[in-house]
Formats: sequence, structure tokens, C-alpha cells
Amino acid sequence: MRPPGWQPRLIALDIDGTTVHEKNPPSPRVLAAVREIGRHAVVTLCTGRTVLGVGHVLDQLELGGRPATGRYADRFVDTEHTTVCSNGAVVLDTGSREVRYAIRFEPGPVVAAVREALPGAVFGCEEVGVGQRVGAPFPDGILAGRVRVVDEAELLGEPTPKVVAYWPHGTPAEVAERMADVEVPGAEVSLDHEMPWVSMVPEGVSKASALAEVARVLGVAQGDVLAVGDGDNDRAMLRWAGLGVAMGQAPPEVKADADEVTGTVEEDGLAAVLERYL
Repeated sequence: MRPPGWQPRLIALDIDGTTVHEKNPPSPRVLAAVREIGRHAVVTLCTGRTVLGVGHVLDQLELGGRPATGRYADRFVDTEHTTVCSNGAVVLDTGSREVRYAIRFEPGPVVAAVREALPGAVFGCEEVGVGQRVGAPFPDGILAGRVRVVDEAELLGEPTPKVVAYWPHGTPAEVAERMADVEVPGAEVSLDHEMPWVSMVPEGVSKASALAEVARVLGVAQGDVLAVGDGDNDRAMLRWAGLGVAMGQAPPEVKADADEVTGTVEEDGLAAVLERYL
């Protein structure tokens, strides 16, 4: 239970389906709300996107690692602004756009487990700050950075922070059904509710684990964190935060993990949440 007059000190925002809708930029209302709340609290983007996919959103939102002003100006400095990428496996310095750390794992066991469940799936392994090495072509525009088609030995030959699988033979619901009882060794698995897509990061890694580290560095208590998201990869973050808010279009299981539900991304549900604290 939050006390009367509660204000978040750290605000974690998912990007796709929360801050932006499809390939559109943030709406004017969302843009205004994020920029204004950033004057009073630290705003951290927490996304499944790689570091190469977040830059233009950071620019649009004017999240460049500048110091907070107002009530928290004495508590935060430039170097403490971070962006959580790749579902928590990669953390970026928001100001310099340099990678602070990346947690990697061996992709071989992960690919083998998912390939058995999703025959014909196409796999990609993130190369931090570069792009992806893939076993076969992905749909155009779906991956950021340089995309290299490589043989199996090279695909699995180096540790990576994130493995993605695209299954062109089914729907998101069919992917969820086939993956329901699959044990993926050494990995945390999240599914996309709009595409036949599976993301895997090292075991124990999530947006929640990365956000907890951001809060620790800032000296922000868990109860003073607000998180907003709409996807399977947001569930742990919504459960962890002092206030977890699910977007209106989120699947039922995501809403069940949140403290409350706001409007859809088309309805500027994120802005409605942030405006309460302005």
C-alpha cells in the first residue's frame, strides 16, 4: 500500500506498446508527459530492443543523461542515467550511449531446445553494438544494425546476451502453446503477443533484475519505483516495482501481474499514468 501523496522517484518505461505504437514516434501527449516527469524523477527505458534500437527514442524523449531538476536535483547526477536493453541483459549509459555491461550466455543449448519445439524457426544472436548474426534471413526491418547470415558453427560459436527466434509457420498463440512446457536450459524466456517470436536471455536476467540494480545505484527503494509495460517480458518488472501498471491492450496474464491497468497505447495510457504525478 502506497502512502497518501506517494510520488515515484524512478520510473521504468517499456518502449514498444507503451511509449510508442508500432513504428510511430511517441504521441505529443506522451512526449510531453515523459519530458515533464523527467524534471522531477529519473526515467529509465526498459526494453527488449538492442542498444542499436533505442537511440532515436531516447532522442525523441530527450533522455540524454541530463541531471534531474526539482525535488530530486540533489540526489541524481548524469552518470546515473541508464537504459535497460535486451530484456535486462545489456545496460546502456543514456548520456554517452556506451554499454555499461552485458551479461552473456552460450546460445547452443537454447537454440537446440527451441528448435525442437518450433521446427523451422529462424534464430538470431545479438552482437552488442553491432547487430545480429542469424542462421537464415529474418523479415526486413525486424532487426536493428548489421545482420549477417552465418553457418551454424558461427551462429553458436560466441556467447551472446540475447537469442531471438522467429517462427514463420505459426501465430503467437501457437508459439505460446508449443513453448508452454519447454525447458530452455540456462535461459529466461519471453514470448511476443503480436508476433511469433521468442526472446531468451541468461537465467536470472530480466528487466526486473536490471531495474533493481539501477535502483540500487541510485539509492531508490523498491517501493519508490513505478514501472509501465504491456508484454510478457514486462511481467517480472511489473511485479517487482512499487507500482506496476499494465497497458490496456496487454494480455490478461500481464494485467494480472500489475497493480493496476491504464488505457491502451492508442489511448495514451502511459500519459494518463504519468500525468497523475505532475
